Amino acid sequence: MDVVYDINERMLQIIRLALREDVGSGDATTNSIVPAAGLLYGHIIAKQDGVISGLKVAEAVYHEVDKAIQIERIASEGQQVSNGMELLTLTGPARSLLTAERVALNFIGRMSGISTMTHRYVEAVAGLKAKILDTRKTVPGLREFDKLAVKMGGGMNHRIGLYDMILIKDNHIDFAGSLEKAVQSARAAKTGLEIEVETRTLQDVKIALDLGVERILLDNMDCDMMREAVEMTDGRAILEASGNVTLENVRQVAETGVDYISIGALTHSVIVFDVSFDYLEKPGIA
Repeated sequence: MDVVYDINERMLQIIRLALREDVGSGDATTNSIVPAAGLLYGHIIAKQDGVISGLKVAEAVYHEVDKAIQIERIASEGQQVSNGMELLTLTGPARSLLTAERVALNFIGRMSGISTMTHRYVEAVAGLKAKILDTRKTVPGLREFDKLAVKMGGGMNHRIGLYDMILIKDNHIDFAGSLEKAVQSARAAKTGLEIEVETRTLQDVKIALDLGVERILLDNMDCDMMREAVEMTDGRAILEASGNVTLENVRQVAETGVDYISIGALTHSVIVFDVSFDYLEKPGIA
């Protein structure tokens, strides 16, 4: 799945912050060993099978360090790749390429890890109507990158933040005094945003349906309870399963008939995808 995206100013700010964190006052090792005029040719390769993402982000990292770096993209964003496959080739000032290397690989590794795990969940529910969603359980500052990686793995984004959907959770309900009061207050605010309600029991589901809530989250319910909720709802609201979902049980959850399954582990328990930058040859000294 080749997801088209642009590197926006917010993403560039994060990239610059990552480079400042890593490079600091300068790459002491590289600057001690590599001549300022040295040129380098190398490539980034996958060291395992999976779904690759973050290549454009890596390109932005290299060009923040040195716009003279020439990059050829071999793989596509969201492509399934195999161990040893070439992803990018890079030519340019050796100091710049070596200085940017770790930050570029960190972005590819994290994003590809998310895409790869997301793809596994998507494949696990293939043929069923349930769609895989992410959550807000992302690394602070990296949410845009994390959620982009989910999309490149075939998943879908839930709300981006607290501002683009009303999700009434247990603490909101407890503070308001009841589910009914929480929904009434949310509607009275007239935000125009979609309202989703977290439910913990079938009675909660019934109340949400009676209130005409358009989206209901089934929180930590077992499969039998979710099946009952699906039957009770009968298409009157969108149902989202959440809580304790694993690769081992996600298909069972999907088979209950829910519309969406949200999985925090897509982004909060990332297994970094293994990639490396390898030196190929030295074209010469400029």
